[in-house]
This record gives sequence, structure tokens and C-alpha cells, in this order.
Amino acid sequence: MRLLSALAAVSLTTLSLTAVSAPAVAAGSTAQGYGGAIATVDATATAAGLEVLRRGGNAVDAAVAAAATLGVTEPFASGIGGGGFFVYYDARKRQVFTIDGREAGPATMTPDYFVNPGTGQPYGFDEARVSGLSVGVPGTLATWEAASRQWGTRSLGRALTDAAEVADRGYAVDAEFRRQVTENAAAFGQFDATRALYLPGGAPPAVGTTIRNPDLAATYREIARKGTAVFYRGAVGADLLRTVRRPPVSASPSSPWAYPIRPGVLTASDLAGYQVRHPAPTRSDYKGLSVYGMSTPSSGGVAVGEALNILEASPITSASTVEKLHYYLEASALSFADRGRYVGAYTPQSRLRELLSDRWAEQRACQISPDRALVKPVAPGPSGCAPAVARQTPDNGMSTTNLTVADKWGNVVEYTLTLEQFGGNGMVVPGRGFMLNNELTDFNFTGTQGAFDDPNLPGPSKRPRSSMSPTIVLKDGKPFLAAGAPGGSTIITTVLQILYGRLELGLTLPQAVAAPRAAQRNTAGIQAEPAFRATYGPALTALGHVFGADAPEIGAATAIEFTRKGGQLAVAEPVRRGSGSAAVVRPAR
Repeated sequence: MRLLSALAAVSLTTLSLTAVSAPAVAAGSTAQGYGGAIATVDATATAAGLEVLRRGGNAVDAAVAAAATLGVTEPFASGIGGGGFFVYYDARKRQVFTIDGREAGPATMTPDYFVNPGTGQPYGFDEARVSGLSVGVPGTLATWEAASRQWGTRSLGRALTDAAEVADRGYAVDAEFRRQVTENAAAFGQFDATRALYLPGGAPPAVGTTIRNPDLAATYREIARKGTAVFYRGAVGADLLRTVRRPPVSASPSSPWAYPIRPGVLTASDLAGYQVRHPAPTRSDYKGLSVYGMSTPSSGGVAVGEALNILEASPITSASTVEKLHYYLEASALSFADRGRYVGAYTPQSRLRELLSDRWAEQRACQISPDRALVKPVAPGPSGCAPAVARQTPDNGMSTTNLTVADKWGNVVEYTLTLEQFGGNGMVVPGRGFMLNNELTDFNFTGTQGAFDDPNLPGPSKRPRSSMSPTIVLKDGKPFLAAGAPGGSTIITTVLQILYGRLELGLTLPQAVAAPRAAQRNTAGIQAEPAFRATYGPALTALGHVFGADAPEIGAATAIEFTRKGGQLAVAEPVRRGSGSAAVVRPAR
């Protein structure tokens, strides 16, 4: 995203693409070579991870280093105040492992947590977001520590110390960073610590301005010296809890705010009791490939896997591109219907296996007509006889980040991390320099499934359902490609469309990442980028598909494909979110 001098020495190989369906690939967004590869949304983070790979670190070491740097340079989408999901392929064991670092709610959380007791009505989204109520116990630091201890060769402290230098040195504001601040200016202006850091002089920083964060640098160094206990049970955690329980609202906000800024109820016990989980990954098979993803509380692995299974059970082998896109949209809608009805933090493994079974996919695929779109919303499976419930999924934009790393030994990391909205709940912890998440607003505020139980209502210490979909695809037990993306519930459709483009539509991986996107999340209208609608809209409309409002951008993906003779092709966005950054240790000549 920010093309700083940190990557000036990195030699990148740009592929020449001619596919009509994909825009040209920008320099810096692809790199092909050997010895290790990395792709992130930000050049400084990519450079940090690449340097670790060059010095003999493995994929986990590089991923943690890049993520810690993103906590500095991408502070509105990631950082130690948030959480995420980490998927790892161990080349020696030839096995996929996961870490669930999702934020957790307070032990006192009840299903009516987001219902205003004074009115009996759920809070509005912005009212719930900019408050202490929206903050879950962060899992990011615990994720970094667990990954480093289990699979890494470098200490977490070293990664934090290196990233602290970036925070001290600073980074340049680009147009994307300024846009994110501008869109959050009203929320940021409610809190002195946030305003001082990101609204200098009361306005969004100008493009080219250098942002330095000495408070975050000091926090990183303190954690590096004392360990993560200082965050979960010590002084840093105490400052976090103070911010949540007594939001530091400015005595003179820079702009009015429509709602009272409510305190949260997280406790020291909630923070100290947090632990990452290591669920078995989801698995589905697509035309001889094994597709691994994240299990609950993420719905991404199940939804992507189910949709691929539906597509495999559909007659698409000799279909045209438009026909294949028709099946992609239908499969996505069907999997979202099942996601809404069945998938939450506590969904039994038996149910997940059922949703990912070929039998389930066949029952869903047979509902798709080759020449007429289903009326949306569709009913959840298996038979389609239950009444459909239209759950309008909020568009959470691109407010997450993703990175993909591979090393020379064949280990792979696909990692998606977030604060939820850009800028989380709007609060920088005073004196600590990091923003807090608003992840608990990923719960449904009230039931969405009619007479049926809603699997994503709040509950004690519960983790909200996520759409994050870090995915690793194996061929004959070895990595073939890995991909992930931000984008709220469009993460699922973005990852699915990239896989489908690469595996079914004949696109190269750079073309599949760059191709125009559309998201059908079982709603009346398809959300699409303008280029998708212009190219495919008329033909799809003729099949009965309905388009809603266009989205300027959907997702900001990263991916790596493994080529012959140990080669690696790293890919980031060429345009979206200001463009990403990909690099390899030894570029191909």
C-alpha cells in the first residue's frame, strides 16, 4: 500500500497478462522466483517479512514480523487490539494446522447484550460500534506468541522490537490511509488520543505526511521485554480495560456524535483468561485438490468449502464463462443460506462435516437451474423446504487485512487479522498507541432466523462468527496455492471467486486476483464492482440475476501459487486498496 524506501531494494518480476477479463497487473503486485515469497497489502510489511526469509527465518517468523509491522502501518485494520485466524501448512509433517485468535466477549455477555434496556430495541450499528460494548478480548498477541512458539525459529520479542523501529521512524500517509481517516473522522474526533495521532490539527493528515507512533513503539518494546503477560495480566492490559470500561471521551470533541458513548463490561478476568484455540481445519475436495480453511467461529472454511462442493456437483465442465459465473453466484447464495442457519461459534463438528459432505452438496446443487437464477433469498438446506429468512448482511468494506507467506522449505502461512471496522471502535488506548477492536458487533444483535435458533447471538465468553477465510490448497499433499482477503462477509465470496477463477475459469493467479468481483450473499441483489457489472451484468440479468448497488471495490487479496521446480508466485492486489506488495527472496530471471 505505502511504497516506501523499505522495499526499494526488492527486485520484483511482473508478469505480462493479456486476459480480457482481468485488468493489467501493476509492478510490485506480483513476484516470481525461489527461496521464499510474501504478499501483503503494504510494502513496508512485505519488506519486513522478506528480510526475515532472507536471513533464514521460516514462514511463521516472516508472517509474525509482517503482521507486527502491519500493526504500525495498517493501524485501522490490524494490530494488537484485534484478532484473527492463522492457517499453517507444516511441510515436514505435511499437515495443516490452525490458530483461532478470534476476540472473545465478556463472561457476563447475554443474548440481549446489544439491546437498549431503555427502549427494548437493538442499538444502531454506529451506536454499538463506538463504545466500550463492542470490544472483545484481543487475540492477536496470543496468536503471534502461539505461532512463534509452536512453529517459529525467532522470538516474538524480536519481531516486536523490529516493528517498534518502524513506529519510531514513521511511515508516509498515502491516499488510502487518508481516505480511511476521513471516513472515520467523526468517530476519531471523540477521543483525544485518537485525534492527536490521526487528526493532527483537527483534520486528516495530508498525503505525504509522516506518521510516527512513539507510544506504540514503547508498548511493543515493553511486551518484548516482559512477555505477553503484560498485555493480558499486566500494565498494558490495565490501560486497555480502563479505556473499555471508562471510554476516554474528549472534553471538547472535534465534531458532534449522535449517540452516547457507552462503557463496556470487560474485566481483568476476561482478559487474563483468554486462550487461543487450535481447531482442526475444514477440508473439502475440489477436482482432486484438497482445500483447507478455518473452522468455527469463522464461517469462511465451511462456506467456501460448501460452495466449491456445490460447484463440483454442477454441470460446469463445458459451460461458458457467463454460465460458470451463474453457477458461482448460485452456489454462493446457497452456502450463505446454510451459513446463516447453522454456523456459529458452537456449531457441532458433526454439523460442519454434514455441510461439507458431497451428499449435502448434491442436494443443494440440484436446486440450481442452468438457465434461470433462484429467487433470493434462498432457503437453507438440505431440502430447501424450510422458509427462507432474508438476512441483509452489512457491508463492512475492506476493514481487515491479510498476508500470505511461504518459505524455502515449503511451509506456508495464510493469515487474516482485523479490528472489524476500519479504525475498530475509534479508541486509541491512551499512552499505548494501539486501537481497539469493535469485533463484538459481528454478533447478530437480535435473532435472524425466524422461528429457528440463531447460532450467532451473543453469549458468555462467546466468540462472534467471522467470515475470514484464510485458505490453503494442496495437490498430492503439497501446497498448490494459498489465498485470503479482507472485506467483511465478502471475504468468503472473494476467496471463492479467486479459487474459481484460477481452477475453473482458466485465469492465471494474478488474473484471478485482479479480475472484477461480485458477491451474492443470499440477498435480493448482487453486490458487484462496476467492471463486473459492465462485463457480465446484461447476460446475467437475462438469466434472472438482480444487481444491487455497485461497490467501488470488493476485497484486497493476497495469494501465493507454487510452481514447478520449487518456484513460487506471490500476488497482491494491483489496484484495490491502493495496491498491495509481493516479493520473493530470489527473483526469477
